Amino acid sequence: MRHLLAALFVLSLAVPVWAEDAKPNTLTPKEIAEGWILLFDGETNFGWRANEKGDYIKAGKGSLLLGGHLDGHQRIFAFPIVELNNFELRFDYSVVKGNDWKSFTLLFGSVFSSLTHGRTRLPIPDKDDEWQSVHFTLNNKKYTGSLYSKGKESQKWWGGTVGEHLRPVFDIKEGIQVALRNVKLKPLATKPLFNGKDLTGWKEFPGRKSKFSITKEGWLSVKNGNGDLQTTGQWADFVLQLECRTNGDNLNSGVFFRCIPGEYQNGYEAQIHNGHAKKPKTYTVEEYDPKTHKVLTKKKVENWSSDFGTGSIYRRVPARRAVAKDREWFTMTIFARGRHFATWVNGIQVADWIDNRPDNENPRNGCRLKKGAISLQGHDPTTDLNFRNIRIANLGAQ
Repeated sequence: MRHLLAALFVLSLAVPVWAEDAKPNTLTPKEIAEGWILLFDGETNFGWRANEKGDYIKAGKGSLLLGGHLDGHQRIFAFPIVELNNFELRFDYSVVKGNDWKSFTLLFGSVFSSLTHGRTRLPIPDKDDEWQSVHFTLNNKKYTGSLYSKGKESQKWWGGTVGEHLRPVFDIKEGIQVALRNVKLKPLATKPLFNGKDLTGWKEFPGRKSKFSITKEGWLSVKNGNGDLQTTGQWADFVLQLECRTNGDNLNSGVFFRCIPGEYQNGYEAQIHNGHAKKPKTYTVEEYDPKTHKVLTKKKVENWSSDFGTGSIYRRVPARRAVAKDREWFTMTIFARGRHFATWVNGIQVADWIDNRPDNENPRNGCRLKKGAISLQGHDPTTDLNFRNIRIANLGAQ
């Protein structure tokens, strides 16, 4: 028994405190409620990019593998797609394949010409496949970080002033292959849009049928339809987080953003519809040239979601996974910056879309970059939803 207890004690030191109760590449209910999102889903490289073309980012055995043989390139930069001003970042790493280099580099950058923010060298473990954990906080243009080796804090970093709209960028040199897991990010500096008491900061679009009210629990209730509850504030670039519950089967609603002022439900829409199709549905996804803004291809995508699915960018790209369930609270995170949009449901990324259509005042007809209201949709007479913990962080000039 003494040996068993000793072994369990050693195992308890192998991971930092925040990962004790979590399976690899998942979030605990507490983390989901706090607004954490996964940057790696444990299975695919969805949502990641590299500066060089090639198979330099791939998923395998529960890890995201970066680098390796670079075909003559001296280094690659690998990064997740989301850029924020303030966030916490946590991840585990090990080195699958190394060379004479003793470290690789983590940067906080926006574009490759400015990859000088928060340059931190992460030591390569003595043994391949030996996991270490990193925790960074980037807040108010300052960053701090800690390295955990074998469950103990082994190194700290204090950074100077950095810029805005940054993302973690992994600088991997020739011959090194780094494995990542448990890559988690939490947006910071969000401000509440709903006070849980009344509809201060919101306004109903007149002449519609939906009933918007506050429950005794302090939740925002949306019943009947159709209707449109809009914020009085407007945003163009932002990260929005909220919790939602559908109180029925296959109910339809949505979160609209960059809405045209004074118009009814006219903006981009992050869909809410937790239904599953009886057989795969075929959606048409258009891809546009980023320079000419002309249609390149129209792809047929098979998907089991009903009506594009929760977290989809409605009519543009379906949700790649069905995560939310009816009659259960789920979180939704919406990221919008310029032409780029991404969504997470319960912390799992379900959409990543770049609107390369020609510029247009109306987002139904083209790319709308101007700011607009956030709006909650009452869809039809069956509408019955609750919202809570609605908060937003502005990512651009307000």
